[in-house]
Amino acid sequence: MSRAVWAFSESPGVASEVAAAAGTLAESIQGEALAIELGSVRSEVSCPRKLLLKGSAATGASPEAAAEAIFRAAKKLGPEAILVGATRDGREVAARLAVKLGSGCLAESVKLSIEGANLVSDRSAYAGKVLARVSSPIPCVATVKAGAFSRGAPASPEVRELDVGDTPVKTKTLSSTRKEAGAVDLRAAKVIVSAGRGVKKKEDLTILDDLARAMKGALGCSRPLSSDLGWLPEEHHIGLTGVTVKPDLYLALGISGQLQHVAGMKDSKVVAAVNTDKDAPIFQASDYGIVGDLYQLVPAIKKALEARR
Repeated sequence: MSRAVWAFSESPGVASEVAAAAGTLAESIQGEALAIELGSVRSEVSCPRKLLLKGSAATGASPEAAAEAIFRAAKKLGPEAILVGATRDGREVAARLAVKLGSGCLAESVKLSIEGANLVSDRSAYAGKVLARVSSPIPCVATVKAGAFSRGAPASPEVRELDVGDTPVKTKTLSSTRKEAGAVDLRAAKVIVSAGRGVKKKEDLTILDDLARAMKGALGCSRPLSSDLGWLPEEHHIGLTGVTVKPDLYLALGISGQLQHVAGMKDSKVVAAVNTDKDAPIFQASDYGIVGDLYQLVPAIKKALEARR
């Protein structure tokens, strides 16, 4: 099992992306990618092989337990790199794991390679204006930014098992409440219609949602509409502190285009923007721009779509 790259995430959707990143990295070194699963976790990923960790250390109930289980497996099998999804829990797992292994931890990677004896990571910096390249000797841990890698097709992998034994856990979960699953997965959307502060009131979001549906897309928003005003759930928030997306078409309506927002959508294939301010920064990040009122243009766009059908 030498020259192996491991992939782990407690989130099924992110696990597929991390597995795809591990597969690309493993192929570059003529190695193999393994999806790591804990005893209580099951997910569909694109790796041809899974390593199922068993034992009370692999309950997966906490980042502490997950890090300990993966650490024990890594000490036995010695992977080149361990990639972890950059979720809330994943960041903690990666940090704990790196300390246990005495290795580096490269954060929020959007591109990875192994060059000589180093794992090299590209990550966004200065709100997406530049890419920072950092490296650390292998073996190394790295977190993978959600949305940076395309999900691979689910496979029917060969499953290996490893008992990592029992270990006392210092933290204790007193209670847990499952968060309701969001109605939208923007990372999978091919078309996104995104709303900004140019939308005057919450009820007007219906107009944009209707347009998104007409385009067989999804409704997104900038940070103020979700975090400040609470008009949309947080899974609709696109930006540096929200979801990173790269749809075929990104339609920004009434969004000024601050760096925080642009960092989350700059890799879209085609970006079109509507704003009343001709100097709005969003036009600098757009392929097409219209200086105008979204309340006039959105109905016109929808009418044009209906006419074409």
